[in-house]
Amino acid sequence: MEFIPLYYQDKLDLINPEGDVGIVTLWSPIKVVKDHVAAAHIDLDPSTSRIAVIGTLYGEGLPELLRNLLYNPQLNHLLLFGVDLGRSREHLLGFFQHGLELTTCLGASVHQIVGTLHKMDGAIQPWDFHDRLNIVDGGTPAMPGAAAKIIDFFAGLPPQKVMVGERRSIPMPTLALTRFPSDPRSHTILAHTPMEAWKELIFRLYRFGHRVDLGRGEERIELQTVKATILHPREESDAVLREHGFSLGQFQEYQRRILDSELPPNQHYGYGHRLRRYFGHGDPTRNADTLARAIVMLRDHAESRHVYIALWDTARDLLIPNEGHPCLVSLFFRKFDQHLTLTAVFRTHNALRAWPENVYGLIAIQRHVSQAVAMVPGAITLISHSISIDPQGNGLDRAQAICEFRNRERMDSDYFKPDPHGDFLVSVDEEQAMIVVDHRFEGQRLHRYSGQSAEALERQLAADLALSDIAHALYLGRELGRAEARLQKHRRRSEKT
Repeated sequence: MEFIPLYYQDKLDLINPEGDVGIVTLWSPIKVVKDHVAAAHIDLDPSTSRIAVIGTLYGEGLPELLRNLLYNPQLNHLLLFGVDLGRSREHLLGFFQHGLELTTCLGASVHQIVGTLHKMDGAIQPWDFHDRLNIVDGGTPAMPGAAAKIIDFFAGLPPQKVMVGERRSIPMPTLALTRFPSDPRSHTILAHTPMEAWKELIFRLYRFGHRVDLGRGEERIELQTVKATILHPREESDAVLREHGFSLGQFQEYQRRILDSELPPNQHYGYGHRLRRYFGHGDPTRNADTLARAIVMLRDHAESRHVYIALWDTARDLLIPNEGHPCLVSLFFRKFDQHLTLTAVFRTHNALRAWPENVYGLIAIQRHVSQAVAMVPGAITLISHSISIDPQGNGLDRAQAICEFRNRERMDSDYFKPDPHGDFLVSVDEEQAMIVVDHRFEGQRLHRYSGQSAEALERQLAADLALSDIAHALYLGRELGRAEARLQKHRRRSEKT
């Protein structure tokens, strides 16, 4: 029976297809290990060697290695010999010695090797090999006596058996995801308009949100501490809003209510009431209008960093059992680059329905204050401690439709989102044999990078956090690759002359 790999054929060094030994070099280059084997005078003749194949095993290749072994039952001996930089040795040995246990990954049920955090699909179990594998850990090439271990391993091999077992092919499964991997507290959104920010927010929740059980049969798809900055927080046209399932008239009514100091009928709280009357505690002689106070403070000192308004009443909302607690818990006004910016913090947030409405309410609050202090409105930033989609009803279907709408826009050839960090001009200095990258912003050169390879430039740009947008980084990477190819072509021409 000949060795036939199902996976990574191009990464394996085939010695004798009819051999019964496999050498796993872990993180060591195959050539390094092969040289040590040759130095130990082990037979590497393709017609007589016991070695069928030599291959590496990095962090995530174990499922493919196991499938190659099952498909080639004539392999009865594995020698682990190489440097291990990622616990590959521990995982391979642990699989056969301790087996697998159930756990979860990205919301889906998976297996992991007992005693480790290494996740696997579980379609292959140790007993599938029927104890036919003899696995020997030969250490690393740098260890004392490394050559002797190789010699002893091959000297101790029993005669090669005639293999009559059947090949088994077990497909690689696709994980039944409930989310894609990310840090659920790291999501930051930068957009020009409310609807642009909202579509990106729904996409982040739909793709990366964690399913959480709130109890009483309630489930949410949640992210934490999401920060969304809207650079141009202005009302959009009714046509644009209707395309996204909203109405300008409804948002304008909400804007009116959020500035109304009266407590809405049959409600436990109202944002306008909290902002403009609540903290007077019923005393008409006390100025409870926090927005009016914010205006006075900014008029007195435009650079003040004290214009912070808390809507959360700890005595009422936390220390005493009550119904109805505000989701909007604070506002912070700050003059920045000659504009009045507003940062709003929300305790919890319904992303599909409440978030866009809240944004329009914040636009009204910002405009109310900025007009009174004669400042131009700047960016609005929303920080949501807990923001979620309710998957009950048609919540998931609506979120999916919004994501598809967002993706269609981004796939359009005319779609362009400028990187706030600036842009880059890539050129080749043939005289100096260097790739040159000029970092520019609004037509001005900020910095010049240079290097002899695309990789060298990549490291410089990454160290400076010179880019902030993934699409921009991918595009710049292509440009650097073209520049490197041009530089190499120039070098070849120069060598010929």
